Amino acid sequence: MFLVEGRKMAAECQNSDFEIDRVFVAESYTGENSFPQEKTVLVSDDVFRFLSDEKTPQGILCRIKIPVRKLKKPQAKCLLLDGVSDPGNVGTIIRTANAAGYAEIYLTDECADPYSPKSVRASMSGVFFTRIYRGPRAEILSVLADTPIVVADMGGENVFSFAPPKRFALAIGNEANGISDAVKNAAAHTVKIPMQATQESLKAAISAGIIMYVLNRDEFNE
Repeated sequence: MFLVEGRKMAAECQNSDFEIDRVFVAESYTGENSFPQEKTVLVSDDVFRFLSDEKTPQGILCRIKIPVRKLKKPQAKCLLLDGVSDPGNVGTIIRTANAAGYAEIYLTDECADPYSPKSVRASMSGVFFTRIYRGPRAEILSVLADTPIVVADMGGENVFSFAPPKRFALAIGNEANGISDAVKNAAAHTVKIPMQATQESLKAAISAGIIMYVLNRDEFNE
């Protein structure tokens, strides 16, 4: 199970195929509540503050079942998170992937939990509308064996002049250590974001967002 909080996230969850187990509502909540009565639990404001992870709770949160997904081959362009350890980065990347058209996201076991409160908050509706797969790096690479892997690394070619294949997996590495040797060795291409000499790097989520849109720009030019 994982929790989502607030009116907006609760409504977006209802529009997804995720299964809502329980809805907790504070006594002082005055917003709309269209959830089935048998799934709704009314609690005191003190109890709700205890349940909530927010500094200023909105008075409604949902407990949701984490979907169980077996690793399978991607259907289109996808994302591979190779040890991204910050939950805020993981959530932001999921949010951007949903916006940029990367519906399938593979996370190695070393990644932060995509269903942790911080990651879910950062992902906004992205957590509901992307298919998230988790597993050992070797198993993910086996599933991606027929999919060209494009690694984001400062040793690569300029992403703005790179012509991507029709289908690919964009790999984003750990914030401190970058891409693992296993993923580097399996990669078909390596790309970088050109930068001024005074700037060494960008935050993982920002780099991922720029590259995702650049590599999928044809879809948005149509």
